[in-house]
Amino acid sequence: MNSDQVKVGFQRAPHRGLFMATGVKREDFSKPFVGVCNSYTDIIPGHCHLNKVGEWVKQCIREAGGVPFEFNTIGICDGIAMGHDGMTYSLPSREIIADSVESMVKAHCFDAMVCIPNCDKIVPGMILGALRANIPTIFASGGPMRAGSLDGKPVDLISIFEGVARLNAGTITGADLERVEAAACPGCGSCSGMFTANSMNCLCEAIGLALPGNGTILAEDPRRRDLWKRAAERAVEMALAGGPRPRDIVTLAAIDNAFALDMAMGGSTNTVLHTLAIAHEAGVAYSLDRINAISKKCPNVCKVSPSSAYHMEDVDAAGGISAILKRIADIPGLLDLGCPTVSGKTLGEQIADATVTDEQCIRTLANAYSQDGGLAVLRGNLAEQGAVVKKAGVAPSMLVFEGGAICFDSQEEACDGILGGRVKPGHVVVIRYEGPRGGPGMQEMLAPTSYIMGAGLGESVALITDGRFSGGTRGACIGHVSPEAAEGGLIGLVRDGDRIRLDIPGGVLEVLLDDAEIARRRAAAPAWAPRATSGWLRRYALMVGNASSGAAMQG
Repeated sequence: MNSDQVKVGFQRAPHRGLFMATGVKREDFSKPFVGVCNSYTDIIPGHCHLNKVGEWVKQCIREAGGVPFEFNTIGICDGIAMGHDGMTYSLPSREIIADSVESMVKAHCFDAMVCIPNCDKIVPGMILGALRANIPTIFASGGPMRAGSLDGKPVDLISIFEGVARLNAGTITGADLERVEAAACPGCGSCSGMFTANSMNCLCEAIGLALPGNGTILAEDPRRRDLWKRAAERAVEMALAGGPRPRDIVTLAAIDNAFALDMAMGGSTNTVLHTLAIAHEAGVAYSLDRINAISKKCPNVCKVSPSSAYHMEDVDAAGGISAILKRIADIPGLLDLGCPTVSGKTLGEQIADATVTDEQCIRTLANAYSQDGGLAVLRGNLAEQGAVVKKAGVAPSMLVFEGGAICFDSQEEACDGILGGRVKPGHVVVIRYEGPRGGPGMQEMLAPTSYIMGAGLGESVALITDGRFSGGTRGACIGHVSPEAAEGGLIGLVRDGDRIRLDIPGGVLEVLLDDAEIARRRAAAPAWAPRATSGWLRRYALMVGNASSGAAMQG
């Protein structure tokens, strides 16, 4: 066993002494040592219950014949970090989490690991670390939040953000907004729509790193406790067997499967950013063009908030992620059902008994929302290396759009401009210098996109940015524009009034300028100066790649 490096032989007597100080018994040294990587923190709704989950998982590991050792990573709540400088730390925290996992596993020689994440960049951060450590690892998330209810209708976090814009526009009162904020987030769990946290936890099932139900069983559902127990037991089995390991599972075919699911369920655009980084860490060459090819042959059969009134509990009741995968498995050449999973079964075996029980929530292939996927990659002079849009959340009238640019050099400027009434029908809002390097940290744009929707501009205004979006974003919102402004991308040279054209079905994003004018602007452009001049973000800005590579670290 891997842990023999720290527990076997007379030279390891000091190590054994230190282990015994933590409560390990002499008879435990023959058992597998299982790391329990937990992202518990009081301040994130998706994580505030994970201390209890960790205790349960450790108990189940002991009962299965293993010795558990719990350790923690940091976690940042994007909703709370949004709207101020704290959001610049969100995406960079993915790297701190990955480094923490790698460090703890390599230093302490665990035989296997159970990862208990829940939100946004914490899931991919743990995956990156697990790929580096490459010991048998299973993911068992904290589970999604149930949707709130107000006046008989479902509400969620996005309802609050859009309510801010409605209050600003005078269409609701302050008392109305207070009612929404009190009802929208009714308990623990990752926010209840197909936002980034839930998207990533669902993708873990398709990649093969998690058991069925990981993405959809609610945090407060008693079945979640059974899922955590099975994950703990399976971790001990994998430790004794020596596999499968993350690098056995995260292959080109598995990543294809993940993106096929992403297209079928209209996941967050952040899944593109994170999964490209995962591919990079796994040594798998993966491009935006490959994602687009998958999108073209995978129908969008499921829409969840913010793209519909459905929430994660509805997807779970309709059959869950296994049912979605089984539905699209009928498409020739789309899924590789022979891929291994942490369950010990192939993906095909794992989903064989799945059944769709609600064909309004998970539609048939013939009745799909569209015959292509919920995400699309755009290219053009504004995005030579690509940009990403959540097509499933775009109104049909906005799939092709041309408008005049109104430019903002930060998210904060854009929020002030939208709430201040500067953005009008027919505008294309340009938010730049918010990429991985320029932000630094690639802020999410949930606030400005929600303000656009709340102001009633969702079908008359588009938005493009070199930053990224929350999974809660809807509308004609195009992110991950690469190259970003901070590395000389054309998005940094656009001026107010320039005509911008987007054609989502055609995969085009361009500004209508001739080459001579672009060259003149490039020659006159001042050198980019980094915003962060000290601390961790300065180091991050110097080492991070752009969104087309998943904002993977280059050093």
